[in-house]
Amino acid sequence: MRKLLFSGIAALFAVAILVLAASFYMGSDTKPYIYASVADVPQAEAALVLGASVTSAGALSAVLKERAQTAVELYAAGKVGKILVTGDNSTLSHNEVNPVGNYLTAAGIPKDDIFLDHAGFDTYSSMYRARDVFGVRSMVIVSQAFHLPRAIYVARRLGLKAYGVDAGEGESFFFNYAREVPASVKAFLDLAFARVPKYLGEQYPITGDGSSTWYEATTTTAGQTPSGDSVGTSSPGGTSTPPAPVACTAEAKRCPDGSYVGRTGPNCTFAPCAFAPKNL
Repeated sequence: MRKLLFSGIAALFAVAILVLAASFYMGSDTKPYIYASVADVPQAEAALVLGASVTSAGALSAVLKERAQTAVELYAAGKVGKILVTGDNSTLSHNEVNPVGNYLTAAGIPKDDIFLDHAGFDTYSSMYRARDVFGVRSMVIVSQAFHLPRAIYVARRLGLKAYGVDAGEGESFFFNYAREVPASVKAFLDLAFARVPKYLGEQYPITGDGSSTWYEATTTTAGQTPSGDSVGTSSPGGTSTPPAPVACTAEAKRCPDGSYVGRTGPNCTFAPCAFAPKNL
């Protein structure tokens, strides 16, 4: 019994060492490509703003606001000509991308230079889709120091010429670094097994017009400007006017049972969910 217990402890210790080693290796491998200042970053095709949490009212979290502001600075400095905002928009009530897009336009960046990727469900998917859906070849990844090593490692292993700029510390400092340890292992496995994201879909070349990737949710939580103004129009009588149909890059919708269904048309229409909860 004692021998079995000792073997179990030794196995757990070995796994812990491997997990930590993966994280440290990524940090060492990507260190030459991480910059602390916008002024020092090499020029690239686009800035990639990775998603983070937003409030129920559509306001950016501290982490996401730092990323958005750093993207504004990169664009203003002429380091990039386009901005690709990627994140999770699996439901209308959870939209990490439109609020960032609204922040960027409020800062004076033209909408046609801003691309929204609504299906960047994780860092690996965001990098894969940047390459295969948006045709990005070189990028400056905008995130915090705790996230950049993993993001850059994945991007470069996928063949992208990727650099990173530190957007600041944000919040929950220790938690963010601790979370990167298992996330780094997942990234290694994604690359080792050449995982293909479930949703790819239509291509939107980064050299084109980014406005074709925008769509506005019908709820106010996902479609507000940084100042809190609702996105959309109203008639003189005060009734809401639905936005005109535009192309949509959201490739999936989360159903009530946790499964996903794919998009069936260009204007964010989706296949019906197989399961619908009964009204109680």
